[in-house]
Amino acid sequence: MKLPIFIADAFTAKAFRGNPAAVCLLENKLDEDMHQKIAKEMNLSETAFIRKLHPTDNFTQSSRFGLRWFTPACEVPLCGHATLASAAVLFHKIKNVNSTLTFVTLSGELRAKREEDGIVLDFPLYPAHPQDFHEVEDLIKTAIGDTLVQDICYSPDTRKLLVRLSDTYNRSFLENLKVNTQNLLQVENTGKVKGLILTLKGEPDGQAQVFDFYSRYFAPWLGVAEDPVTGSAHTVLGSYWSQQLGKKNMHGRTALFQFFFYLPNFKLVFLLICAIHLKM
Repeated sequence: MKLPIFIADAFTAKAFRGNPAAVCLLENKLDEDMHQKIAKEMNLSETAFIRKLHPTDNFTQSSRFGLRWFTPACEVPLCGHATLASAAVLFHKIKNVNSTLTFVTLSGELRAKREEDGIVLDFPLYPAHPQDFHEVEDLIKTAIGDTLVQDICYSPDTRKLLVRLSDTYNRSFLENLKVNTQNLLQVENTGKVKGLILTLKGEPDGQAQVFDFYSRYFAPWLGVAEDPVTGSAHTVLGSYWSQQLGKKNMHGRTALFQFFFYLPNFKLVFLLICAIHLKM
């Protein structure tokens, strides 16, 4: 059995930069355990599997496909950068003729639209609700010690814990913060939390580049210590910061990339696409 697998670096136009994902095109049904074995072998934060929904479909002409994502440890219900990578492979390597692709996933139907300067993804928005500090105190202190925390919210839909750091900190503090992920699995093993979002309010007006918020994302429960750019985390961040700031259009930044948001129809706009540098 031969399976075409592409390595795509999301959020960059240059190979070996950005956030890499593997993209596997499935001509036929794959044994269930093979998905995880391939993802473990690829050893990237995500491996995406694109499958045909009907026997008569083909990757060049069809506009709807099934899509699943696996970390080296398990399947996940949503992944942004591997979805972007999947769309880029279909658009730019397979030469799919459609302007919009629909992916049928565990998180519902997701759309990727071809734009002149990139790809636009339509993702869901997930609300985050206030979380009692004492219930997650051990987790937070294990991760970031005595770092000052301004707000804590939890997204039951995604099982992500959002921790907003004090507004007294700046972007440099967040980017250089040493986060202990090694012991989080022992501290939180109930299954309630599957991802930790650290976020910070953006710089005040007058900066050379104004961002509404900054973030970092950690998911050791899924086999990923830190993911440098995480679209699924932004489904929670977009909802949270829209309420906090009273804005529908926002500009967020991780340590690696910038995100543009358009709400209430949640769109992630990527001005740089993917560098697809390897096919196996």
